[in-house]
Amino acid sequence: MHTRPSHLILVLGLMAANAWAAPLRIDPNNSRYFMDGTGKAVYLTGSHTWANLQDNALAVGVPTIPTDPPPVFDYNTYLNLLQARNHNFIRLWAWEPTKTYFSNGISYAQPHPWARSGPGTALDGKPKFNLNQFNQAYFDRLRSRVIAARDKSIGNPIYVSIMLFEGWYLLAVPTSWQHHAFNAANNVNAINGDANGNGQGEETHTLQVASVLAVQRAYVRKVIDTVNDLDNVLYEIANESAVSGSTQWQYDMINYIKTYQATKPKQHPVGMTCQAWSLSSAYHLLWNSPADWISLGQAAGFDNANELYIKNPPAAPGGKVSILDTDHLGWHVYVNNAALSRAWVWKSFLRGHNPILMEDLKSNSGWIAARASMGHARTYAKKMNLAAMTPQNVLSTTTYSLAKAGQEYLVYQAGSGAFSVNLTSGTYAFEWFNPATGAIAATGFVTAAGGNQSLTPPFTGPAVLYLKKGTTPPPVNPSPAKPRGLRRP
Repeated sequence: MHTRPSHLILVLGLMAANAWAAPLRIDPNNSRYFMDGTGKAVYLTGSHTWANLQDNALAVGVPTIPTDPPPVFDYNTYLNLLQARNHNFIRLWAWEPTKTYFSNGISYAQPHPWARSGPGTALDGKPKFNLNQFNQAYFDRLRSRVIAARDKSIGNPIYVSIMLFEGWYLLAVPTSWQHHAFNAANNVNAINGDANGNGQGEETHTLQVASVLAVQRAYVRKVIDTVNDLDNVLYEIANESAVSGSTQWQYDMINYIKTYQATKPKQHPVGMTCQAWSLSSAYHLLWNSPADWISLGQAAGFDNANELYIKNPPAAPGGKVSILDTDHLGWHVYVNNAALSRAWVWKSFLRGHNPILMEDLKSNSGWIAARASMGHARTYAKKMNLAAMTPQNVLSTTTYSLAKAGQEYLVYQAGSGAFSVNLTSGTYAFEWFNPATGAIAATGFVTAAGGNQSLTPPFTGPAVLYLKKGTTPPPVNPSPAKPRGLRRP
């Protein structure tokens, strides 16, 4: 057999592009990150929004003028935005009620996992759900959107966490229970998720109602069957489910997914996100869970600029991948505050977290800054030997340092002016990055004598410095980087 050179190049190119292909698994060398099929650590970051799976009024940000059916979400334009900003992760949102009540209006959501075949009419005026019959259109959309995210950029997939349930509404808008499929008035199966009759249905996120749990497990199996062959998949049990008993229900669901996946060709990571309005005392419920990844919430209060995980995120300890999400921390504190949003991304990254942004796709200054910063951070994550990098606060006076001491350092300066980094002796390639402009300001080589070295960015304001040890001699270059590189304090 004779292969033409051009054909061989194409084949080799496709093989290289698909080398990542395998479900993510926790990196055994650094459990703050997942690793892909090549064995390379993967840093997850990106923007997500409420209508990216089920159409709902939140696609336009304000459900003050409800429409049924809701506005159709432009998923391809959304993927284009992610690709252009160098993002690689989204949460694919699920909405449980067909109609959700907000303080500023009503939002309808569709499609849903179960067929609305009747007989009989549900409380929203449409045919009742048959919980023994799936709505195939829902699962077809789910699969197609995961595939579209995978294929948006060859060899550079967008990973998708499939949200299975949504728990925030149970506490924030429990009146929406009247439009839930597990409300006995809305299904033909005589399934009642409101066992105590209080009109809220919080029992659906517990282990209390066996018939509800059976339907939920059948749905989970259907989701897994739908996407098991796809490599860019993760699962999330529920967004902010915090009713009494939800912790054990989520643990049970995590274990159920892992048991069912064990019978399948591929196994994907399973996550547990923060429980709504939980304090730091509840963090152990996430860290001690059987989940592979977690998402922590606020400790000092939602939308509080002094909140720990906004102002000064503690270093991720490892053991589970920490996906730090503004959805659980704040909204208004970010939306029009570019400086805070930008700093939050870099602080989170340098402390070993994987930061992601909840947004409404508008052109607010905070969204623009966070989107850009997440992409910039990912560029450095790909450039470094990420699996070897750990948060080491004491290596720099900035306290934000991701490093393999003696080999590679990424340092973030939240303030302005000179700072120090403790370096082992040797020659380092350096790169100054301006996070406000998104530009590399200076590059070069420096020789460190060892110990604390003072560094001065070649610009004012916050700065990022990347150092990598090497033996290449400094180039002959009269750039301002040379005299402003390193000096002993």
